[in-house]
Amino acid sequence: MSEPILVRREGRVATVVLNRPERLNALDLASWRRLAEVAAELDADEGLRCILIRGAGEKAFAAGADISAFARERGTIEQARIYGEAMHVALRAVAECRHPTVAMIRGVCVGGGLELASVCDLRIAGQSSRFGAPIKQLGLTMSYREIKGLIEIVGKAGALEILLEGRIFGPERALQMGLVSRVLPDERLEAEAAETAERIAEGAPLVARWHKKFVRRLLDPRPLSEEELEEGFASIQTEDYRIGVEAFLAKRKPHFTGS
Repeated sequence: MSEPILVRREGRVATVVLNRPERLNALDLASWRRLAEVAAELDADEGLRCILIRGAGEKAFAAGADISAFARERGTIEQARIYGEAMHVALRAVAECRHPTVAMIRGVCVGGGLELASVCDLRIAGQSSRFGAPIKQLGLTMSYREIKGLIEIVGKAGALEILLEGRIFGPERALQMGLVSRVLPDERLEAEAAETAERIAEGAPLVARWHKKFVRRLLDPRPLSEEELEEGFASIQTEDYRIGVEAFLAKRKPHFTGS
C-alpha cells in the first residue's frame, strides 16, 4: 500500500500531500495518525518556513472521513473515541505548528477535509472546489474540538449554516463566509499557492512564528500576562530585526537567518 501522507521538501517550503486519490483522499485512522506524526516532524524542523497542504490528484483536497472504514474504525463508542482522539491530535498538531500553513484546495473539501483546511492559516481555493459537512445525513455529530476550528473562521452563524443545512457549496459562498482567502481558476491554483508559500518563506521566520502564537493566544479570553505583553517586543533583540532594518534603509531585499 502507498503511504497515506507524502512529504516533499523544496528549500524552505514543505508540501504535505494527502495521498489516497482513489478514495478522493478520504482520511482514515492511519491517515490521521500519520498526519499528526508529519506535523510534529515538520514543526521541529528549524530550517522550514512554510508548509503547503494539498490533496493528491485533481479531484479532491479531502473527501472527509473514509466512510467505508466506519464499520471497523467507528463501529462502537470506544472505537469512535480512539478515532476522535487521533483526529484531534492531528488537527491540533497542524493548528499549533509554529510554521505558517497554507491549504491548497482543488475539488472536494468536505467533512474531515474541511476541518483540516480550517486549522490551516490560509486557504486558497480553485474554481472546482466544493465545501461542506453533510454529516447530518450519516446521523453523526462533529465533536466540540472539531467544530472549534470552523467557528474561529466562519463564526457561530457560518458553522451552524454548514452543519444544519449540510449542503455542498462552491467557492463563491466559501469566499463570502471567509472560509477561503482567495479563489482562482484551477489552472492558476498551484502557481498561486507556491507563490504564497514563497512570500511567507521570504519573511523573518521568527516573526511569522510569533504572529501565529499571538493570534492564537488572542482567541483565548484570559487576560494577557505582563510576560506575554513583554514578548511583543522580543523581536527587537533578534538578528533578523537588524538585517531587516539595514536592508530597508539600503533599499535591498533582506535575507533573514531565523536568529
